[in-house]
Amino acid sequence: MHSIAWWRTHLGPEERAAVDRALAQEQVTQGRVTEQFEQEFAAALGVPYAVATTSGSMALLMGMIALGIEAGDEVIVPNQTFIATAHAARMLGARVVLVDTLPDRPVIDPERVAAALTPRTKLIVPVHLGGRAAPMEALIGLARQHGLAVLEDAAQALFSRRGGAVLGTDGDLGIYSLGITKFITTGQGGMVVTRSRELNDRLRLVRNHGVEDVLNERFDRFGFNFKFTDFQAAMGRVQLGRVPQHQASVEAVYREYSAAFSELRFLRPIPIATEAGELPLWVEVLCADRQRLIDHLAGHGIQARRYHPNLDRSPHLGPQGEFSASRVFGREGMMLPSGPGQSIDDVRRVIACLHQFSP
Repeated sequence: MHSIAWWRTHLGPEERAAVDRALAQEQVTQGRVTEQFEQEFAAALGVPYAVATTSGSMALLMGMIALGIEAGDEVIVPNQTFIATAHAARMLGARVVLVDTLPDRPVIDPERVAAALTPRTKLIVPVHLGGRAAPMEALIGLARQHGLAVLEDAAQALFSRRGGAVLGTDGDLGIYSLGITKFITTGQGGMVVTRSRELNDRLRLVRNHGVEDVLNERFDRFGFNFKFTDFQAAMGRVQLGRVPQHQASVEAVYREYSAAFSELRFLRPIPIATEAGELPLWVEVLCADRQRLIDHLAGHGIQARRYHPNLDRSPHLGPQGEFSASRVFGREGMMLPSGPGQSIDDVRRVIACLHQFSP
């Protein structure tokens, strides 16, 4: 019997053909195909500008550079997120200020954000974890009241919606990951989007060591090499065409698990508002006996994954505080086998195995 990975995506002959075509035409480094991908990506999200880069992590770093984050600034980050959200700020010498999540959803709590603001606060980074919308209206209101920037970390929320708008398109900047475990993939890759022409222009300078004219270089602005590649962009354009297929697949996987949860009382689904347009990138649950369940699944050839550790457990971020709401997500959260390439037959096999677990 074959093993079941915690994540499976869908890649087909169309992606291979697109990459082969790009290489045959010597479209290798960042060029025309990347521009086409950026334009199509922006149009799909309903924003005027999108800037491709090497990863979601680098998209965060580029965005913070474009927003002027410097040493000594304070950047507010939720305690429950992937470490890249915090590391981007630390790379620039900023102080990461961790804020607890809402009690029932692993997204940042606006009331705790308000309590964490100081005169040194410069940026709020809400994270739309697992496709769940952070409370953007309240956060943008706070930012406007205090003259702060908002960078939405939507690495896990591409094409997820709440209230009609795609998550990641309300703040000053939004970032997405195109890594292998995301809704669409270019293997590695990321994207920064904005509605601001000024920020778009800054991002494009940041992406190439601050240089605007590559034939007549002048090194008078700060930046680095964050450039994308055309053969990845060729793959990304095909993946964009798969969005309806991928959406139908992840929603079908989510429905299959959801129908079984009422009989699996030892699992508590982490809520996601699919009826409001949130896209269930992964199927995530809480389990008080998490490690034993992961081991049980592994014994049947099924891979599951723990939730991200809470960031207050990272000593290099410095002393923080108490985080009672997010503690349960870090201690009990886990991801069941998911993804647009995950077959319903395999999901049913996972469910059968879950029924065999004795909590």
